[in-house]
Formats: sequence, structure tokens, C-alpha cells
Amino acid sequence: MEAQDPILKEKYPAKAHCAKVASYLQSNHGIPGSSVIYLEGQKDRLQEDNDEAQPFRQRRSFFYLSGCSLPDCHLIYEVSTSTLTLFIPALDPDSVIWSGLPLMPPEALKKYDIDHCLPNTELASHLSNLATQTPKPHLYTKGAALSDDPHGFSTNTELLHPAINQCRIEKDDHEIALLRHANAVTAAAHAAVLRAIPTATNEQDLEAAFISTCVSLGAKKQAYHGIFGSGENAATLHYQHNDESLKGRKNVLVDAGAEWECYCADVTRTMPLSGQFDDESKRIYQLVQKMQEASFAMLKAGVKWEDLHWRAHEVAVKGLLELGILRNGTEKELLEQRISVAFFPHGLGHYLGLDTHDVGGKAEAGDSDAMFRYLRIRGEIPARSVVTVEPGIYFCRFIVEPYLKDEGKNKFIDEEVLERYWSVGGVRIEDDVLVTKDGYENLTTAPEGLEEMARTEAGD
Repeated sequence: MEAQDPILKEKYPAKAHCAKVASYLQSNHGIPGSSVIYLEGQKDRLQEDNDEAQPFRQRRSFFYLSGCSLPDCHLIYEVSTSTLTLFIPALDPDSVIWSGLPLMPPEALKKYDIDHCLPNTELASHLSNLATQTPKPHLYTKGAALSDDPHGFSTNTELLHPAINQCRIEKDDHEIALLRHANAVTAAAHAAVLRAIPTATNEQDLEAAFISTCVSLGAKKQAYHGIFGSGENAATLHYQHNDESLKGRKNVLVDAGAEWECYCADVTRTMPLSGQFDDESKRIYQLVQKMQEASFAMLKAGVKWEDLHWRAHEVAVKGLLELGILRNGTEKELLEQRISVAFFPHGLGHYLGLDTHDVGGKAEAGDSDAMFRYLRIRGEIPARSVVTVEPGIYFCRFIVEPYLKDEGKNKFIDEEVLERYWSVGGVRIEDDVLVTKDGYENLTTAPEGLEEMARTEAGD
């Protein structure tokens, strides 16, 4: 699938990202103008006891400042002159015999948004020359990703990493186009899963349909290990096995996304295996739709993520009361008792970008409040950030049964009604959304809704 947005024919804006990070460091930490940013890319590594390479994944901070996804690279950005130099592996004749010619410096200059490209054999001398300048440059790097300490600099390993993370939250037009294209590929793959359902016999058949579609459209990497959970497996939030029979099961939850040039899509659809949801599944699906719609109605720049999450729980409580699953309490009381957490235990979503669970969310894992413990975003969300909005209702025995055994909480759950819903498993609907000043733009176009999914599954 060829990218439609003409901006993707341009170079990835690495220098603009370097300048953004440098400006952040200057504004927030007062770094001197003579500073240098230095990063090492991920190294090529062999598998243990084997001569095959491990699957390669570029360090995301390095890609953000270079646009380069090659292994064994380095970059230097000189703040005073806005000069970006990329160091790539030198030509190895032995390697050429097996793998062909690598990218050479002249080609790299045409491909990447850089000023200079040198073989990495010249890195040490280049750093030494920089270290002799007057005034002596301050060097900012990531300590955890530093194999050798550059000599002759006043080196800071603490400030760069959080600065890059903060800058990655708000996306530029190029990044948004990459995320939109990752979503286009992902939408086609979700549609392929729906079309595969009538002949599929195992979860792995659906996973194969998704991955093969992504690869055929040019996305050879997945953003994360996909979830293809049928029946009660859909109640496991990050179900991984994807290998059980579909026989006798009502629904399948598919949480899977393509990666496009290191940018991720993250989309979830819950699909009926018979072509139509049964009554219980349909009610839960429609409730989750309402939870997502209520979240969308509040979504815009400056809104607190905790408020969106709370609103989704309000809708969940109201719906579960109407279905008779919850009882013996007002909506306010049930929210205060955190009863809805038994059925909606995770956060509403997360930032999305170079990582699926992207950086900058300031999660508070130690929060003692069960409703907010797993939120991956805290505080206000800015314009030009991209978030997932992914409410869900789950019937997970491991999570729900402790509530049934708790004398203070079991009165709020009708076990007789609940019994009819265990086989629903779980329903989640997840879209990738660009936050704007006054609202949002939904980047996800995968089939969604009872009628659209039924048409796609039928091959229409």
C-alpha cells in the first residue's frame, strides 16, 4: 500500500526534532549554546548460541533524532550550528559477499535529513575534535544506551532522555501522516480478519490473516504482539497464545496493529464468530460503544485524562445497572465502591507514536486507587498528541470472583445475571485519535459497529 500523503515523500524531519529537543533543554535546563547531543543507535546482535541475528528494533530516541533505522549507527547534533552528523557502519567486504552492498554515505545524505554522513570508524576522531573546541562543549546523551564514555567532555546522562520523551508527545505533520498510514494498513488487516472468520477454525488462522495482509501491504513489522482471543480468552487483557479452537465460542477480540516506518497503530475490534452477536454480546458491545462515544464527546486539548477515564466508568456503571449485572446501589455509590473496576480494570488509553505505549504519559503505578492505578496518562493532554481511546467490559473470573467473595461488595453484583455473560469473554473497542484544540480526529478506519462488521464479514 503506497502512502497517499505527499508529505511522506519528503525526508523524515530529524533536524527539526533535534532542534525541538535542544530548545527544550535550553528553555528548561539552560544548557549552553555550545552543547552537543550524542546518541548511539541499537546494535546488531546475534542470537545466543547461534549465528542468526536477533530481530532488530531501532532505539526510538535515536530514530526520532535521525530517521535512520539501520543498526550500529551514531549521531551527533551540534546545537550552536544546528549541524546533524550521522555515522553509519563502514563497508565490510566480507559482509558484502553475504548481504550485498550496504547503504553508503552519499546515499544516506539523499535519504536522511542530515548535514553529514561518515563511517562509524571516524566517530572517535570526530568526538575528539569536538572536545578540543573552545568553549569546551557540554555533551548530552543517554547513559543507559552508552557503550563507551566519550572523553574530554563535561557529560550529562540525565537530561536528554526525559527531554526527548517530552518532545515526542506532540506530533508534527510528518509523524501524523505516518500514524495515519499505519492505521490504513491496520484497517485493511482487521477487515481481512473479519472476512476470514467464516472459514477459520483456530485463533491462529485469524492472526495469520492479519499479519499476511500487513506484509502484503508493505508493513513487515507488527507494532506489538497481536491479541486474537476467542471466547473467555477475550477477558485476558493481553492474551498471547492465539492458538485455541474457535469451536463453540461466540466472539473474538482482535487487538493488533501494523508498524509503518517505526510508527505504530493500535486498534481493537471485537467480532462475532457467527456473523451476528447474540443478545448478551450485543448488549455489552453497545455499552462499550457508549463508553467510547462519551469519552470522545469530552476529548480535546487541555482535558484531564483522569476525567475522561472517570466518565467512561460512569457510563459503564449506568449500563451494567440497566443490564441487571449490578444492583443494590446508586450510580454514585457503585462508583465510590469502585465496583466497575471489576469489569473495566484497565486505563482508558495511552499515548501512541514510535512506541505502542508511547512515552510521556507520567503513569503513577503506585496509585492506591484501583480505578486509576493502571492509567498510562495522567494530567492534561495537549493538542497534536495522539492517544488511544479503548474502553472495555470484561468477564474475567480471576478479577471478578474476588468481588463475589467480598462480603462488602458482593451485594452489588447479581451472580445469577452475571452467569449469562461469562461466555461473552470481553469486549473492547480501540481507536487511535489525534487530539486537536477543539476536539479530535479519529485516525482509525477499521470496520466498526454491528452493521459494518456484519457486511465486511459477509464479504460485502
